[in-house]
Amino acid sequence: MRGWWREISGLVLPVSCGGCGRPRTELCEECRADLCGQAPRRVRPAPEPRGLPVVHAAAGYENAVRAVLLAHKERGALGLAGPLGKALAGAVQAGARYAGDVGPLLLVPVPSARRAVAARGHDPTRRIALAAAGELRRRGTGARVVAVLRQRRPVADQVGLGARQRQENLAGALEVVAGGERLLAAGRVVLVDDLLTTGASLAEAARAIATAGGREGIAHGSGQAAVVAVSPSAFETNRNCQ
Repeated sequence: MRGWWREISGLVLPVSCGGCGRPRTELCEECRADLCGQAPRRVRPAPEPRGLPVVHAAAGYENAVRAVLLAHKERGALGLAGPLGKALAGAVQAGARYAGDVGPLLLVPVPSARRAVAARGHDPTRRIALAAAGELRRRGTGARVVAVLRQRRPVADQVGLGARQRQENLAGALEVVAGGERLLAAGRVVLVDDLLTTGASLAEAARAIATAGGREGIAHGSGQAAVVAVSPSAFETNRNCQ
């Protein structure tokens, strides 16, 4: 019901820019440029968790980009999934060029906790992944979303946890659903998320896929992942490695 109401209200209620609050537009041109106007780059958090795939990000998690992600995730501004998906698609393509591989690309979203999805009324990462897959297809790249990961046990809220604590919290928490291995064999797996902080979620997702036999190389850091945003310092750490 909540998701339905958000869809309807987004069509009939006045809107303001999700990045700066400017009225009469869901995303102004300036904030859109902050989100999608820069070339995606490879990023590395510090410390880098073991098993983290090669990650590319579209933008730094600050200012307008941070506001847009929060508006979509926490305030149900579902129309922002389109531009967020466009930003993610750029990061996915940058990673594909880096890996020297071509499609079809299988976008595997990192799953949110069920209680978080219920509280928000939608799954933001999956929604952005679907928008990204559509954008990639419009660009001529075969892509589809394969949502085969799920939480196999409850995890604590990650807010306030450090890098090591997040890794411990997520260790062994994800698994591939029954039959997911066959789906993962149909193309190149790209793990996707809206935001990278410590990298613990992506590393655990890679481990789960490797355990299931979907893409063994991902667990050794030779896989691919893409995110919309990351701390600007993660770009700076890798500035000379592009």
